[in-house]
Amino acid sequence: MDQADADQADGGDEQRAADRHRWQALGVCLVVGFMTLLDISIVNVALPSIEKGLHASSAELSWVISGYALTFGLVLVPAGRFGDARGRRTVFLLGLALFTLASAACGLATGPVFLVVARLAQGLAGGLLTPQVSGLIQELFQGAERGRAFGLFGTTIGISTAVGPLLGGLLIAAFGEHSGWRWVFFVNLPIGVGAFVAAARLLPVRPRDRRTPVRGNSDPLGVLLLGAGVVALLLPLVQEQQWHGSAKWALIPVSLVLLTCFVLWERRQGRRGRAPIVDLRLFRQRSYALGAVVALVYFAGFTAIFFIFTLYLQNGRGYSALEAGAAVTPFALGSAVSSAVGGRLVARYGRRLITLGLAMVAAGLGCSVLAVHQVPGHAAGLATALPLLLAGFGSGFVIAPNQTVALSEVPVRWAGSAGGVLQTGQRIGSATGIAAVSSVFFSRLAASHGDWARAFEAGVLTALAFVVAALVIALVDLRTCRA
Repeated sequence: MDQADADQADGGDEQRAADRHRWQALGVCLVVGFMTLLDISIVNVALPSIEKGLHASSAELSWVISGYALTFGLVLVPAGRFGDARGRRTVFLLGLALFTLASAACGLATGPVFLVVARLAQGLAGGLLTPQVSGLIQELFQGAERGRAFGLFGTTIGISTAVGPLLGGLLIAAFGEHSGWRWVFFVNLPIGVGAFVAAARLLPVRPRDRRTPVRGNSDPLGVLLLGAGVVALLLPLVQEQQWHGSAKWALIPVSLVLLTCFVLWERRQGRRGRAPIVDLRLFRQRSYALGAVVALVYFAGFTAIFFIFTLYLQNGRGYSALEAGAAVTPFALGSAVSSAVGGRLVARYGRRLITLGLAMVAAGLGCSVLAVHQVPGHAAGLATALPLLLAGFGSGFVIAPNQTVALSEVPVRWAGSAGGVLQTGQRIGSATGIAAVSSVFFSRLAASHGDWARAFEAGVLTALAFVVAALVIALVDLRTCRA
């Protein structure tokens, strides 16, 4: 009996150690996820500093932003599939090493072209890393724990997007307008090196679920069709302000043809018993298909808000980079709190929680428009604090819970590619939203002869339309489920 008790105690100690190890591994994944997603938003407030330091043109500045987003979105799905086939730990370490080196190259750039090329490489590395994070969460956690883990990941997404302008403003204020932009990239170096050491020690060497072997891992035509389709779709969106005229929109039908060919090819791969880059059976799962659509539409409204808000405050109200970053902090705080709570509640409330979150975001954005209308002067940042806090709370109930529900029925062996498809949808949604919202924003600004408040109101209402569309989709789904 004593020996049995001792064995039981040893088993309990081993289980506690394994649990601690899993959560430590998650911590590494979240730090790296934060770093890669932060670089989407942190550079926005650094653009004036880059312009002064490198004498960059407006087109080159645009590519500093859009080039990262483009290559990031381009490799997400192939990277997820690659991680499923070759091991997520290996791809994670490869992407992290490349991201750290590319960040160093960005900070050391001697000219705008050098910086743009380094940003393209940084985006590729970020695209390699991101689907591995969601895949590792699927691999390491089950049931309610998985919801908590995705809740923390959602917190990471929300905070990284909202806190980027604040952190960028702090770094530029500390190191000066002329060279402060370099530290926006150098800050990744100690994080990247430390995370690489921790990841090599903590991440699992092989996926636990290898019962279904991956056959025919190479699908070069699928990768080519998907990549060309995504590029053709994103290019006119991310370059909407720089490419004048309507000819750029001809790429949209080209992208639809390429993506249709991709779907037909992937179906053929599946029928022939080969492993497609995206297993289309994923979309037979209602939870996954709906989650992908909600994510795409919501990110079109969610991401564009920070783009026009920082422009409005810095160019229209004379805020410094630090002040503009501080003005969006309420959203980050609300998102941080509700994401952690949402991860615990999603198993119980499911899409009802997501619907509530979308309604809160819509209400918060609507109140932001009213706040700017009532307080159009320099105090606009303070007037929008409470509405942005409400929207942040709502966003925390959307991003992580939606990802948890969408991936809840996905087999672990498809986790990387499934996460990559979701992230690609988010990037396409972000690019679409920024293109649409910024077009309305600048059009209203020109028509009103420089009235920044009216331009901001028009832009927010456009972003609100995307959020309301996501809310309608969620409400229809709830009603269908009840029926």
